[in-house]
Amino acid sequence: MTETTSVSMGRGKSQRDGLPEKMKALQYSEAEKFAVVQIDLPTIGDDDVLVKISACGVCGTDLHYHKGEFLAKWPLIPGHEATGTIAALGRTITHLPLGTRVVADPMQPCLTCFHCTRRKPLLCSNMTAFGGNVPGGFAEYCRYPARLVHAIPDDLPDLEAALIEPAACAAHGIERMGIEVGSRVLLFGCGPTGILLAQLVKMNGAAHLTIASKGGPKLDLARDMKIADEYVTISDAEPHVQMSALASSNPYGFDIVIEATGSPAVLESSLEFVRKGGKLVVYGVYDDSVKISWSPFRIWEHEITILASFCSMGHMPHVLEYVNSGRLRLKGIVSKTFRIEEWAECLEVVRDGKIVKAAIVFE
Repeated sequence: MTETTSVSMGRGKSQRDGLPEKMKALQYSEAEKFAVVQIDLPTIGDDDVLVKISACGVCGTDLHYHKGEFLAKWPLIPGHEATGTIAALGRTITHLPLGTRVVADPMQPCLTCFHCTRRKPLLCSNMTAFGGNVPGGFAEYCRYPARLVHAIPDDLPDLEAALIEPAACAAHGIERMGIEVGSRVLLFGCGPTGILLAQLVKMNGAAHLTIASKGGPKLDLARDMKIADEYVTISDAEPHVQMSALASSNPYGFDIVIEATGSPAVLESSLEFVRKGGKLVVYGVYDDSVKISWSPFRIWEHEITILASFCSMGHMPHVLEYVNSGRLRLKGIVSKTFRIEEWAECLEVVRDGKIVKAAIVFE
């Protein structure tokens, strides 16, 4: 990442105006070892844009990258929920003027591997992941292929724009689960993505949505936003009490159960809430080492479908339609901001779960 030396401005020397030679970035040299560094601005190619980052959401995936998991490749500049303004253009780019406010899709498939050529680009074997295996948005500037950035309205605040990427992941989940009109849905967990997912569930076929989650600011926000029909607080001390009551009050279970906590214990028990012929959606993020135990007989006898939703690709325009219409509400989900110099503190706050969502912000 530090080998880049200059910014290719594409169409004119004047486009260098106001751009520094160096930028600040949060960079990992290995797992759990990071520092704020001064490095050269990224070089952009003919089909790229340089985005001056204004805000970048902090995701649970960033905690996995912190530990060296998933696609992490060193040195690493994390950040995959970025928004900002276009500061420089590649030579071929004509549809995005300088200064355009944008959000960036962080996933770039190779389009030539086995999965890509079978119309499964999200499962690309050679995926380029901005903020994972190439530099991401925890820096003052980031390079993106122009086809991955999407213009956003001038009146969309940065802290709401930083939610477009997780909302796109939620939109992919909606497509995967195929909600039938009139469905009853149970959502375990209401983290930031869960709050976005809940809204889309209600707009895409669900007649009734129950959110079950431990108490705290996330569930409080979900209640305040009135995004569900019923809310169940699961206590840390005696979770079986509330889980048993939830099962008793829904003797036929739910058409769709979505596990969005990332808790193996919750995922394991989720199967018990799926009605015959229903679906269980694995939405939470797990370590590769996690193992759970299910009865294959129950899955077989009840013809339960188990499916997963990984992330997103190509859903940002759809999400922006929801946002522009005012139907997808983003205000208040990002509840605390940090500078990259405060990354250690940010990690602790996010781990503690005492906020709804954090974001890294720049001047």
